[in-house]
This record gives sequence, C-alpha cells and structure tokens, in this order.
Amino acid sequence: MKLSKGIITIIVIAGIVLIGFLWGKSAYNSMVEKEIAVETQWAQVQNAYQRRADLIPNLVATVKGYATHEQQTLTEVVEARAKATQMNISADQLTEENIKKYQEAQGQLSTALGRLMMIQEAYPDLKANTNFMALQDELAGTENRISTERNKFNEKVRDYNTTIRTFPRNIFAGMFGFERKAFFEADQSAQKAPEVKF
Repeated sequence: MKLSKGIITIIVIAGIVLIGFLWGKSAYNSMVEKEIAVETQWAQVQNAYQRRADLIPNLVATVKGYATHEQQTLTEVVEARAKATQMNISADQLTEENIKKYQEAQGQLSTALGRLMMIQEAYPDLKANTNFMALQDELAGTENRISTERNKFNEKVRDYNTTIRTFPRNIFAGMFGFERKAFFEADQSAQKAPEVKF
C-alpha cells in the first residue's frame, strides 16, 4: 500500500499541529500552576502578617498595665496595626508599587513594635512579667515565620517570572495575559548598617 504525497503531507502537518498543540497546552498549564503557587504563597505571607497583628492587642494590653506613661508609644502601635491590617493586596495585584505600599505599612508597624519592646527596659516589672515574656517570644517566632514566608514567596515569584519570560513561553504568556509579579525587597532602612557607639 503506497501513500500519495498529498496524504503524507497532511499527516506531517497534522502531526506538527498536534505536537504544537500538546506543547502549548503543557506550557499554558505550567504557567497557570506557577501563578497559583505564587498566589498560594502570597496567602501564606498575609497569614504570617495577620498572626503578628493578632498578637499586638494582647501585647499592648500587657504593656498598658505597667507603662502608664507610655501612652504615645501605645497609640502609635495601635495606629500602625490598624493601617497595616487595612492594607490588603489580592494576588492578582502584586505589582512593585503595591508590594512597596504593603511593605511600608508593615515596616511602620515593625518600627512601632520595636519602640514598644524597648519600653521594657524602663519597667523591670514588665520585663519580668510572664505574659509579656510569652508574647515577646511568640512575636519573635512570628517575625521568623514572616521572614520564611517572604523568602518562599520570592522563590515562587522568581520561578513564575522566569517561566513567563523565557522563549517561547513568553509568547504564550503575552497572549494569555500572564504578567510579571513583584518581589519583596529589603526595607530601605535595612540598606544602611546600624551605627554602634561605645
């Protein structure tokens, strides 16, 4: 049985189209999976920050009982917490500008918390309070979780961004609206080494 050149050409073209379709489907599905991984990890970052925000009212209440003269610091912490918890970014809005705003709000809360933690030096009874010590330990653990989740988020974003920017997937990414996601970056205050004076 001999096939004509026309049938062979049709079979070859159909084979090429089928291979192209299967590759395109695989590339598209891979980009979707990586985008979902970024979204899932973003939710983990927000959970870690929410855990910190949930600890703050207990910490403020404990400090308030001992440090009555520190009302301004307590108010700053409460206001910074309110601002940080109001800042919500959905996974499809992970632009550099939005991540920067989110980081700024969280950074202000971190600064206010740092001042709150320094209060303990002036109040030995507070420093010895088991509630305060437990909350301080939980807060330190939460800060470590935040750092870990942010690092994982950056890994997922790097993987996703690499996938959508490499050829030929970048063609499909452009066609189907896959856009680059922003990374968490170090705070500007972390760029300058602290001054140590003796």
